Amino acid sequence: MGSHDPKWWLGEPLWETVVNHGLKAATYFWPGSEVNKGGWTCPESLCKRYNGSVPFDERVDTVLKYFDLPNDEIPSFMTLYFEDPDHQGHKVGPDDPQITEGVARVDGMIGKLIQGLEARGVFEDVNIIMVGDHGMVGTCDRKLIFLEDLAPWIEIPKDWIQSYSPLLSIRPPPSYSAKDVVTKMNEGLKSGKVNNGQYLKVYLKKELPDRLHYSESDRIPPIIGLIDEAFKVEQQSSKRNECGGSHGYDNAFFSMRSIFIGHGPKFASGRKVPSFENVQIYNMVTTILNIQGASNNGTTSFPDTILLPSH
Repeated sequence: MGSHDPKWWLGEPLWETVVNHGLKAATYFWPGSEVNKGGWTCPESLCKRYNGSVPFDERVDTVLKYFDLPNDEIPSFMTLYFEDPDHQGHKVGPDDPQITEGVARVDGMIGKLIQGLEARGVFEDVNIIMVGDHGMVGTCDRKLIFLEDLAPWIEIPKDWIQSYSPLLSIRPPPSYSAKDVVTKMNEGLKSGKVNNGQYLKVYLKKELPDRLHYSESDRIPPIIGLIDEAFKVEQQSSKRNECGGSHGYDNAFFSMRSIFIGHGPKFASGRKVPSFENVQIYNMVTTILNIQGASNNGTTSFPDTILLPSH
């Protein structure tokens, strides 16, 4: 609930970069856009505060109306957000017919957006980037690991846990050696006596694989457990029957990947590009807008691999 406090947001988001360069930005429900930070004040007409009950049609119509403004008032950068099919995926998993419906609904909204841009004669002039923030994998009760089963090796009390799944994160009290906790937990998990124990591996955060970039911040608890795809960690066994979906597992799993589509004057037609990490999108957008971005974890040369050369 404290997410509107700027202290949680350490990077510079695209809308802030855009307004810092004297351009206009408009955001529709992108996480963090309501936070007043730097040069971005979340102007009422151009920054929508999250309200999941706003119909998707209305969101598209609002964005299309920006194109009816006088030329010098049309935002240079706009975001549009739909919470489907993530919303259904958490409830029913990724393979349910509800997901097909959710995808079809968003597909219809993209169609509505394109028709609206075509009607205004600007579809071929606008660069559209369509992305998802993650994939989704089904999680069902037979794929559970219970911390209480580690009791013969070490007790892990509930108040040490900051998150159970899809990433186990543990902050033991200062009187405990984190290294000791990791050693004992892994001993139990490898013993063959903990149900599904082989699907959880516990690390001191500084020993996590470098590719995860998950060790530098003091917000990350000292002990991290990587859970195999589709497994979940719980404190104790229960009779609960639950089948849903989750994301946030190791991003090397194919199921955690998402979508990227680019269309417009800066994108070649019909070209397929190799998969890449979402952190690259920031530099891609600043390159399209021809503005200098803040320092970030993307690669400065990356936009050249995706975008058409400037004329």
